[in-house]
Amino acid sequence: MSPLRTLFGPSRETIWRQLAAELDAEYAPGGFFKSGAVRLAHGEWTLTLDTYVVSTGKTVIVFTRMRAPYVNPGGFRFNIYRRGFFSDLAKRFGMQDIEIGHPDFDRDFIIKSSDEGKVKRLLADGRLRSLIALQPQIHLEVKDREGRFGPDFPEDTDELCFHVTGVIKDVPRLKQLFELFAETLDELCRMGAAYERAPDIKL
Repeated sequence: MSPLRTLFGPSRETIWRQLAAELDAEYAPGGFFKSGAVRLAHGEWTLTLDTYVVSTGKTVIVFTRMRAPYVNPGGFRFNIYRRGFFSDLAKRFGMQDIEIGHPDFDRDFIIKSSDEGKVKRLLADGRLRSLIALQPQIHLEVKDREGRFGPDFPEDTDELCFHVTGVIKDVPRLKQLFELFAETLDELCRMGAAYERAPDIKL
């Protein structure tokens, strides 16, 4: 075993290939400008796990993300992330935080949404709340674009997206993340906030 592998453990590619094999998913090797990715089909949707980098000028920050485009007929959006010092500070200055009536979850997470009633209905799913709580770091949201360098989304299509700083190489945690996306999309579909048909876009 090489000294670097002894020091840092198995590479992301090694672990993600193992993850893909255990999930019966596809591992797509990366290239010069693109990281390797794990793609898992769930119904008509494709869940894509990869990494991306952001340059701050002096340093480069690596993020792990998961994305799943889906048809969103009503434009329902939400944003969920763990509560911290800066989120508590923002709340003091008037940032709106929706409380769903589950004290532990309301204590630990900031919830924002375009529709308070729908996000409460979504998070009434106890399994979904448990899967969110299992992630030590989480930023889960629905958005309608990826920015200047991302693909163009059709008008009726949004994207369920997760991202955190660093490279996740914990296989059980990654499996729980795939399960979280599957549960979220299924519940959105049951609510009528997603259509169970393939979106007209590929990542």
